[in-house]
Amino acid sequence: MYEKLLENCTLCPRECKVNRLEGMRGYCGMDSRIRAARAALHMWEEPCISGKKGSGAVFFSGCGLRCCFCQNRDIAIGDSGKEITVQRLADIFLELEQKGAANLNLVTGAHYVPQIISALEIARRKGLMLPVVYNSSGYENVETLRLLEGYVDVYLPDMKYANEKLAAAFSHAEDYPQKARAAIAEMVRQTGPCQFVEDGYIRRGTIVRHLILPGHTRNSLAVLKELHETYGNDIFISVMNQYTPVFKQEKYQELNRKVTRREYEKVLDGAIALGIENGYFQDGETAKESFIPAFDYEGV
Repeated sequence: MYEKLLENCTLCPRECKVNRLEGMRGYCGMDSRIRAARAALHMWEEPCISGKKGSGAVFFSGCGLRCCFCQNRDIAIGDSGKEITVQRLADIFLELEQKGAANLNLVTGAHYVPQIISALEIARRKGLMLPVVYNSSGYENVETLRLLEGYVDVYLPDMKYANEKLAAAFSHAEDYPQKARAAIAEMVRQTGPCQFVEDGYIRRGTIVRHLILPGHTRNSLAVLKELHETYGNDIFISVMNQYTPVFKQEKYQELNRKVTRREYEKVLDGAIALGIENGYFQDGETAKESFIPAFDYEGV
């Protein structure tokens, strides 16, 4: 029903206005055909999302942000991905439920929102009961998010930057902080404060992720301060130290290393000083390539 939006596409903040129905590709690199690189139980999300069952993650190809340090670069630029129909996507949702997934986890799906809605409607008519997690870069248009009201139970956005210059340098999106702020506000409006069920899984709410970048703890502390002052305990904040340099950066040399323990502890100390109570922190050796999923078309 919403597929006509692809005719003059403004689904993401790039607002390319290309006719994807006629095969044109916008900044995301995708036309109207759905492409996905993996659909499987994913154990590496936050404990309230993956738990012991695993999250039913569907990794979509293409991305409207394309950060220069992206760990999932192969699918972000559209090099990986199998073409599937809306009907097949609905079947994938149901198959993940049959495999015992705790939830349905839609990873980087902004440019496919019309097709996702259609697939969810088909799957729900066939009995899909899983809560839906919308896993996002945070670079979203509020108008697109409003289409998802009633379809998404849990929002899992990033808040990558408080600093516009960093956003422009690393993601070619100077407006990222502005767009992410508005997007997260809409997400929280839809879900309200976080709600959990007895087994510890989140049933409704918004969890905002922040990836610490090497050499940029000031940005991290600014992000955490803004989120906590704006939302308090209505959201959970997930602070990640898993930054992995997967290919060499010529221009931004600081991105060629992992986050140091000192940098991570500085950000955690800052979070504690701010009074953040509802949060997740990563412990142990998370910054390694084995945590990057194999985009081998499993489950697609």
